[in-house]
Amino acid sequence: MSIEGKSVLVTGANRGIGQALVTEALRRGASRVYAGTRQPLAHPDGRVTPLILDVTNAPQLQAAADRVGSLDVLINNAGIALFGDWSDRAALDQHLAVNLFGTHAVTQAFLPALTRSRGVIVNNVSTMSVAPLPLTPAYAISKAAAFSLTQSLRALLAGRGVRVHAVLTGPTDTDMTRGFDIPKASAESVARGIFDGLDNEEEDIFPDPFSQTLAESWRSGAVKAQERENAAFVTAEPVAS
Repeated sequence: MSIEGKSVLVTGANRGIGQALVTEALRRGASRVYAGTRQPLAHPDGRVTPLILDVTNAPQLQAAADRVGSLDVLINNAGIALFGDWSDRAALDQHLAVNLFGTHAVTQAFLPALTRSRGVIVNNVSTMSVAPLPLTPAYAISKAAAFSLTQSLRALLAGRGVRVHAVLTGPTDTDMTRGFDIPKASAESVARGIFDGLDNEEEDIFPDPFSQTLAESWRSGAVKAQERENAAFVTAEPVAS
Protein backbone atom coordinates (compact mmCIF):
# COMPACT_ATOMS: atom_id res chain seq x y z
CA MET A 1 0.00 0.00 0.00
CA SER A 2 1.68 3.16 -1.24
CA ILE A 3 0.22 6.31 0.28
CA GLU A 4 0.90 8.36 -2.85
CA GLY A 5 -2.36 9.56 -4.36
CA LYS A 6 -4.46 8.05 -1.55
CA SER A 7 -6.92 9.60 0.88
CA VAL A 8 -6.03 9.07 4.56
CA LEU A 9 -7.89 9.74 7.82
CA VAL A 10 -5.93 10.05 11.06
CA THR A 11 -7.67 10.29 14.42
CA GLY A 12 -5.95 12.06 17.29
CA ALA A 13 -4.17 14.20 14.70
CA ASN A 14 -3.48 17.28 16.78
CA ARG A 15 -0.28 16.12 18.49
CA GLY A 16 2.26 13.36 18.98
CA ILE A 17 2.15 10.39 16.64
CA GLY A 18 -1.09 11.57 15.05
CA GLN A 19 0.37 14.90 14.05
CA ALA A 20 3.49 13.15 12.73
CA LEU A 21 1.33 10.76 10.69
CA VAL A 22 -0.41 13.67 9.00
CA THR A 23 2.95 15.24 8.12
CA GLU A 24 4.39 11.95 6.87
CA ALA A 25 1.32 11.15 4.76
CA LEU A 26 1.66 14.53 3.07
CA ARG A 27 5.38 13.97 2.51
CA ARG A 28 4.62 10.66 0.82
CA GLY A 29 2.18 12.26 -1.58
CA ALA A 30 -1.26 11.61 -0.11
CA SER A 31 -3.93 13.37 -2.14
CA ARG A 32 -6.11 14.14 0.89
CA VAL A 33 -5.50 13.84 4.62
CA TYR A 34 -8.45 14.10 6.99
CA ALA A 35 -7.17 15.21 10.40
CA GLY A 36 -9.55 14.15 13.15
CA THR A 37 -9.26 16.24 16.32
CA ARG A 38 -11.48 17.16 19.25
CA GLN A 39 -10.70 20.87 18.82
CA PRO A 40 -10.59 23.01 15.66
CA LEU A 41 -7.35 22.60 13.71
CA ALA A 42 -5.73 24.90 11.17
CA HIS A 43 -3.18 23.46 8.73
CA PRO A 44 -1.20 25.30 6.04
CA ASP A 45 -1.35 22.45 3.50
CA GLY A 46 -4.45 22.58 1.33
CA ARG A 47 -4.58 18.78 1.15
CA VAL A 48 -5.48 18.62 4.85
CA THR A 49 -9.17 18.64 5.77
CA PRO A 50 -9.70 19.13 9.51
CA LEU A 51 -12.53 17.14 11.08
CA ILE A 52 -13.99 17.76 14.53
CA LEU A 53 -13.93 14.18 15.73
CA ASP A 54 -14.18 12.98 19.29
CA VAL A 55 -14.14 9.21 18.83
CA THR A 56 -16.62 8.80 21.71
CA ASN A 57 -19.15 11.23 20.18
CA ALA A 58 -21.62 9.43 17.89
CA PRO A 59 -23.07 12.57 16.21
CA GLN A 60 -19.56 13.84 15.41
CA LEU A 61 -18.65 10.46 13.96
CA GLN A 62 -21.70 10.46 11.71
CA ALA A 63 -21.05 14.04 10.58
CA ALA A 64 -17.44 13.18 9.76
CA ALA A 65 -18.43 10.05 7.84
CA ASP A 66 -20.98 12.08 5.85
CA ARG A 67 -18.32 14.65 5.00
CA VAL A 68 -15.69 12.16 3.83
CA GLY A 69 -16.56 11.05 0.34
CA SER A 70 -13.93 8.44 -0.42
CA LEU A 71 -11.30 6.94 1.86
CA ASP A 72 -8.38 4.59 1.26
CA VAL A 73 -6.65 4.45 4.65
CA LEU A 74 -8.11 4.81 8.15
CA ILE A 75 -5.58 5.19 10.97
CA ASN A 76 -7.15 4.73 14.40
CA ASN A 77 -4.56 6.60 16.42
CA ALA A 78 -6.61 8.51 19.02
CA GLY A 79 -6.02 7.23 22.53
CA ILE A 80 -5.56 8.11 26.17
CA ALA A 81 -3.06 6.88 28.76
CA LEU A 82 -3.62 7.85 32.39
CA PHE A 83 -2.06 6.66 35.60
CA GLY A 84 -4.43 4.87 37.93
CA ASP A 85 -4.76 2.04 40.39
CA TRP A 86 -5.88 -1.28 38.89
CA SER A 87 -8.97 -1.20 41.12
CA ASP A 88 -10.16 2.16 39.72
CA ARG A 89 -13.15 1.09 37.59
CA ALA A 90 -13.77 4.65 36.39
CA ALA A 91 -10.26 4.82 34.91
CA LEU A 92 -10.78 1.49 33.15
CA ASP A 93 -14.11 2.64 31.72
CA GLN A 94 -12.51 5.84 30.47
CA HIS A 95 -9.70 3.99 28.70
CA LEU A 96 -12.04 1.44 27.16
CA ALA A 97 -14.36 4.20 25.93
CA VAL A 98 -11.58 5.78 23.88
CA ASN A 99 -9.03 3.08 23.12
CA LEU A 100 -11.44 0.20 22.43
CA PHE A 101 -14.96 1.45 21.78
CA GLY A 102 -13.70 4.59 20.05
CA THR A 103 -11.67 2.48 17.62
CA HIS A 104 -14.68 0.22 17.10
CA ALA A 105 -17.02 3.15 16.44
CA VAL A 106 -14.70 4.93 14.01
CA THR A 107 -14.15 1.71 12.10
CA GLN A 108 -17.88 1.11 11.80
CA ALA A 109 -18.52 4.66 10.65
CA PHE A 110 -15.98 4.56 7.83
CA LEU A 111 -16.21 0.89 6.85
CA PRO A 112 -18.63 1.53 3.93
CA ALA A 113 -16.13 3.92 2.34
CA LEU A 114 -13.22 1.55 2.96
CA THR A 115 -15.17 -1.35 1.50
CA ARG A 116 -15.83 0.64 -1.67
CA SER A 117 -12.13 1.47 -2.03
CA ARG A 118 -10.92 -1.93 -0.78
CA GLY A 119 -8.89 0.07 1.62
CA VAL A 120 -6.83 -0.32 4.77
CA ILE A 121 -7.45 0.02 8.50
CA VAL A 122 -4.46 0.71 10.77
CA ASN A 123 -4.94 0.45 14.54
CA ASN A 124 -2.24 1.82 16.84
CA VAL A 125 -2.39 -0.66 19.72
CA SER A 126 1.03 -0.43 21.48
CA THR A 127 3.44 -3.12 22.66
CA MET A 128 1.57 -2.95 25.97
CA SER A 129 -1.21 -4.90 24.29
CA VAL A 130 1.03 -7.98 24.60
CA ALA A 131 3.30 -7.01 27.52
CA PRO A 132 1.55 -4.66 29.98
CA LEU A 133 3.27 -2.09 32.13
CA PRO A 134 1.69 -2.55 35.58
CA LEU A 135 1.95 1.19 36.29
CA THR A 136 -0.77 1.88 33.70
CA PRO A 137 -3.05 -1.17 33.95
CA ALA A 138 -6.19 0.42 32.47
CA TYR A 139 -4.24 1.56 29.41
CA ALA A 140 -2.69 -1.87 28.90
CA ILE A 141 -6.04 -3.63 29.30
CA SER A 142 -7.72 -1.34 26.78
CA LYS A 143 -4.91 -1.77 24.27
CA ALA A 144 -4.99 -5.56 24.63
CA ALA A 145 -8.71 -5.42 23.88
CA ALA A 146 -8.08 -3.17 20.88
CA PHE A 147 -5.47 -5.60 19.58
CA SER A 148 -7.94 -8.49 19.88
CA LEU A 149 -10.49 -6.39 17.98
CA THR A 150 -7.86 -5.73 15.31
CA GLN A 151 -7.05 -9.42 14.90
CA SER A 152 -10.74 -10.31 14.65
CA LEU A 153 -11.46 -7.59 12.08
CA ARG A 154 -8.47 -8.74 10.05
CA ALA A 155 -10.21 -12.07 9.44
CA LEU A 156 -13.78 -10.77 9.32
CA LEU A 157 -13.13 -8.00 6.77
CA ALA A 158 -10.74 -9.84 4.46
CA GLY A 159 -13.64 -11.06 2.35
CA ARG A 160 -14.66 -7.45 1.70
CA GLY A 161 -11.20 -6.61 0.42
CA VAL A 162 -10.33 -4.52 3.49
CA ARG A 163 -6.93 -5.15 5.07
CA VAL A 164 -6.37 -4.56 8.78
CA HIS A 165 -3.00 -3.79 10.35
CA ALA A 166 -1.92 -3.55 13.98
CA VAL A 167 0.82 -1.13 15.03
CA LEU A 168 2.66 -2.29 18.13
CA THR A 169 4.36 0.94 19.11
CA GLY A 170 7.03 1.05 21.77
CA PRO A 171 7.87 4.03 24.02
CA THR A 172 7.54 7.21 21.99
CA ASP A 173 8.47 10.77 22.92
CA THR A 174 4.97 12.23 23.32
CA ASP A 175 2.87 13.74 26.08
CA MET A 176 1.73 10.23 27.04
CA THR A 177 5.23 9.16 28.10
CA ARG A 178 6.19 12.37 29.86
CA GLY A 179 7.73 11.46 33.21
CA PHE A 180 9.05 8.07 32.08
CA ASP A 181 12.86 8.17 32.12
CA ILE A 182 13.34 5.54 29.42
CA PRO A 183 14.66 5.50 25.84
CA LYS A 184 11.98 6.76 23.47
CA ALA A 185 11.61 6.95 19.70
CA SER A 186 10.55 10.23 18.12
CA ALA A 187 6.98 10.54 16.89
CA GLU A 188 8.33 11.35 13.43
CA SER A 189 10.36 8.13 13.21
CA VAL A 190 7.37 6.09 14.41
CA ALA A 191 5.17 7.65 11.71
CA ARG A 192 7.77 6.72 9.09
CA GLY A 193 7.90 3.18 10.47
CA ILE A 194 4.13 2.83 10.27
CA PHE A 195 3.98 3.85 6.61
CA ASP A 196 7.03 1.71 5.81
CA GLY A 197 5.17 -1.23 7.35
CA LEU A 198 2.21 -0.55 5.08
CA ASP A 199 4.54 -0.37 2.09
CA ASN A 200 5.93 -3.78 3.09
CA GLU A 201 2.43 -5.26 3.65
CA GLU A 202 3.19 -6.16 7.28
CA GLU A 203 0.08 -7.30 9.15
CA ASP A 204 1.66 -6.39 12.47
CA ILE A 205 3.88 -3.34 12.27
CA PHE A 206 6.75 -2.75 14.72
CA PRO A 207 7.73 0.84 13.92
CA ASP A 208 10.52 1.66 16.38
CA PRO A 209 13.72 0.14 17.81
CA PHE A 210 12.08 -1.12 21.02
CA SER A 211 9.14 -2.79 19.31
CA GLN A 212 11.38 -4.29 16.63
CA THR A 213 13.03 -6.44 19.31
CA LEU A 214 9.71 -8.30 19.51
CA ALA A 215 9.00 -8.53 15.80
CA GLU A 216 10.77 -11.72 14.77
CA SER A 217 9.62 -13.81 17.72
CA TRP A 218 6.04 -12.53 17.34
CA ARG A 219 5.77 -13.25 13.62
CA SER A 220 7.23 -16.75 13.96
CA GLY A 221 5.62 -17.59 17.29
CA ALA A 222 2.81 -19.87 18.37
CA VAL A 223 0.32 -17.07 19.06
CA LYS A 224 0.59 -15.66 15.54
CA ALA A 225 0.27 -19.16 14.11
CA GLN A 226 -2.86 -19.70 16.20
CA GLU A 227 -4.32 -16.41 14.94
CA ARG A 228 -3.91 -17.62 11.35
CA GLU A 229 -5.46 -20.99 12.16
CA ASN A 230 -8.44 -19.35 13.86
CA ALA A 231 -8.96 -17.03 10.88
CA ALA A 232 -9.61 -20.08 8.72
CA PHE A 233 -12.92 -20.57 10.54
CA VAL A 234 -14.28 -17.35 9.03
CA THR A 235 -16.44 -17.96 5.97
CA ALA A 236 -15.20 -15.60 3.31
CA GLU A 237 -17.65 -12.91 2.22
CA PRO A 238 -17.77 -12.21 -1.52
CA VAL A 239 -15.92 -9.08 -2.53
CA ALA A 240 -18.24 -6.60 -4.22
CA SER A 241 -17.46 -6.10 -7.88
